[in-house]
Amino acid sequence: MSQTLPARADVDVRFTWNLADIFPTDDAWRTELNRVRGQVEKLTAFQGRLGESGATLLKLFRLEDELSLSMDKLGNYARRKSDEDTRNPIYQEMSAQFMNLAVSMGEASAFETPELLAIPDEVLEGFFAAEPGLEHYRLAVQRVRRQKEHTLSKDCEALLAAAGPMSQAPDDIFSMLNDADMVFPDAVDTDGKPHPVTHGTFVPLLQSADRTLRQSAFQSLYSVYGQFRNTSAAILSSQMKQLQFFAAARHYPSALHASLDQTEVPVDIYHNLIAAVRENLPAMHDYVRLRKRLLGVEDLHFYDLYTPMVAGQDVKVDYEEAKQLALDALAPMGEDYLALLREGFQNRWIDVYENQGKRSGAYSAGAYGVHPYVLLNYTDTLDDVFTLVHEMGHALHSYLSNQKQSVTYANYVIFVAEVASTCNEALLMQHLLKTTTDKRRRAYLINHFLEQFRGTLYRQTMFAEFELWCSEQVRQGEALTAEALSAKYRQLNRDYYGEDIVLDDEIALEWARIPHFYYDFYVYQYATGFSAAIALSQRILREGKPAVDDYLAFLSGGCSADPVTLLKGAGVDMASPAPVSDALKLFAELTHELETLCAE
Repeated sequence: MSQTLPARADVDVRFTWNLADIFPTDDAWRTELNRVRGQVEKLTAFQGRLGESGATLLKLFRLEDELSLSMDKLGNYARRKSDEDTRNPIYQEMSAQFMNLAVSMGEASAFETPELLAIPDEVLEGFFAAEPGLEHYRLAVQRVRRQKEHTLSKDCEALLAAAGPMSQAPDDIFSMLNDADMVFPDAVDTDGKPHPVTHGTFVPLLQSADRTLRQSAFQSLYSVYGQFRNTSAAILSSQMKQLQFFAAARHYPSALHASLDQTEVPVDIYHNLIAAVRENLPAMHDYVRLRKRLLGVEDLHFYDLYTPMVAGQDVKVDYEEAKQLALDALAPMGEDYLALLREGFQNRWIDVYENQGKRSGAYSAGAYGVHPYVLLNYTDTLDDVFTLVHEMGHALHSYLSNQKQSVTYANYVIFVAEVASTCNEALLMQHLLKTTTDKRRRAYLINHFLEQFRGTLYRQTMFAEFELWCSEQVRQGEALTAEALSAKYRQLNRDYYGEDIVLDDEIALEWARIPHFYYDFYVYQYATGFSAAIALSQRILREGKPAVDDYLAFLSGGCSADPVTLLKGAGVDMASPAPVSDALKLFAELTHELETLCAE
């Protein structure tokens, strides 16, 4: 395939990002790298001095802001250059040099947290009173000091830090087993033709219209996971045990509390998500019944969940059309937002097409003091249009936070990261639904939207419920055997998907292939972010400018407040189950509409 792709040097410059906006040349980057290396000693010079005065603290914080800005530019340039052609040794080396510098910075500033925690409250307040410029950093200081009850003595902290690499072992072992060691038999289609089964091909094979191929791929993959089920259980058990160990060591009541505390998210939000989704499981059961009917199968299996219910609507959308479609769909966001979108399109924020060696997938990377960068591998499909508006949602979130916040408070946390991107996708979907008159195409679009709900809201919540159960089993001293894990996972699939699907033996092993179970209570954020995005898009379409103004304020908030407070300012209270319930109400309505359309 690479022979059909252009070399990086042959790509039309109009469709490449302009990294000269960060550094004009590689040599300019190297000059800045060497300059910043010389700043490390300035950091270490503050060690043992943070309790001296407010002036000393202020000097340190301002130095760190300056270094953060420089490191952001250095890292962005090196990583973006490397992603243009991952085979290029020059940029592999530059990326490695940057990472080495980042490690040195971390080591040089390791003294900061213990010293900040050691300053008595009354002394610290005296520092704020004596040094007005220090007030800007009050929230940052509070975020460190709120961890005081979970911070141990110097010796204990050193011991936990030394144990840190061991805590990565479950994820490392899982990755080796899953990505390096597991090899799956070929699947075969109706004609007996073999198809390679890999992690990359598995879902595309399940999307095939050939049911024989789907079933064969499904059985191929899980036959191998079945062989390693006991090993997989031991790895996942070790992951849960290490999380519980560190949570207990830091005096948290559970691993869930320890994880969510890092991003200032109350644990009630996690529990409310599961409760709200469970209350709306009948809508998922209706969807499963509809899928069974539309596919025309006597028995619906789990390998039937990914193939489109409405086929034959593949549409080609070239990049110029995609940009215009994005502008049209996001028009409800107002002219200020559209002006930024046009700026990104016109001023080479985006690397559009695939070339030899280019990193796969898509992402957005914020760059403080410059502008965001977006990587695409655009192939003229409707899915690529959704990817474009998704990544530009991230990009404009970063742009507005960087514009409105200091470097201290510009970076938003992961809990809100997917909100802006998914809100854009929802607006695009609503635009497409509003502007199509073809019933078959409308049905196809609704099918697409329903799959987002199923995959992001229902499925990720089921993952979140399973992860919580695993954690609680370990906390209570229960064993996580392959049999126990599979029995629980089988029951959750029955609960979530209902009685109208065959509970294939293989699906009970799915827990063994999910890398997110090693990400420390990460998956729930996909579901909460999706719910918040649906609520925000509906409010924008319903209320217009007042909703847009609130939403843009949220996008400009960075981490200037905790994420729940920021979202509440935009009109979404994630402490309430209402956003999740409202999103699933829309899911139920769309399922009913699809059923009606397909009956006509």
